[in-house]
Amino acid sequence: MDKNELSALISLLDDPDENVFFHIREKLLSLGQEIIPILEDAWEHSFDSLIQQRIENIIHKIQFEKIARELKEWAKPEHQQLLEGALLIARYQYPDLDQEKVYKAIDRMQQDVWLEINNKLTAFEKVRIINHIIFDVHGFSGNTTNFHAPQNSFINNVIESKKGNPLSLSIIYTIVAQNLKIPIYGVNLPEHFILAYRDEGSLLPVLANDSTDRVLFYINPFSKGSVFSRKEIDAFLKQLKLNPDASFYEPCSNLEILKRLLRNLIQSYEKLGYPHKSEELELLLNSLSN
Repeated sequence: MDKNELSALISLLDDPDENVFFHIREKLLSLGQEIIPILEDAWEHSFDSLIQQRIENIIHKIQFEKIARELKEWAKPEHQQLLEGALLIARYQYPDLDQEKVYKAIDRMQQDVWLEINNKLTAFEKVRIINHIIFDVHGFSGNTTNFHAPQNSFINNVIESKKGNPLSLSIIYTIVAQNLKIPIYGVNLPEHFILAYRDEGSLLPVLANDSTDRVLFYINPFSKGSVFSRKEIDAFLKQLKLNPDASFYEPCSNLEILKRLLRNLIQSYEKLGYPHKSEELELLLNSLSN
């Protein structure tokens, strides 16, 4: 379909007949991502609020379906890179986000840690350096005043504002650490999200009965990287009146992290009274499970 035919089709978007509109909409949706610039141009040159609204909805639908497909592909075991997944979810709210800006910010933190770290340091010393770089040098902190805001879950927004929730700060911390081969992983704790520093030496994994035996200590990025032990998790679970399940102590997969990220966003938008967004995010969550 050439540009003139597309323009003629778009001009019919104000048709009051719902059946006519449905067929036009389906035709435009079938053309995919390539027609978005044309739709955006039509929106800019239209003075009809109905056409503008319908164009906005069609563009959003095209972008949403693309993200759902890409998340489904990301969920394959060989593709589960944490930063790529976090950026995919951020594109739900910010379809035109500058991914390069996020990559550069992560690279700067990673480079700053690398300059100060060496293999002779203990695990605690390495964590102290990461904490210093992320929280003191780069100024990241927990968003305590607006804890449930959706913006705390979008990595591009967290990079820009330098404020996030436990999960988003843990994601940034994990990405920096793992890029430097430091064995820090997410732990899917109820009502909170923390990190575990695992001993990946040659002897301990052989002696360990399960993966929790390999955890040297835990890290709380929401509290500027404070270090604590299993006993603190026991006390936290007791406070929540929850039985201590093994998954509350063990490192979780990147897939579980992304699912948690989407659940956080679903809750955030429900609290704000945006059921449509919550429903869409539920569909994205389902795309990770299918």
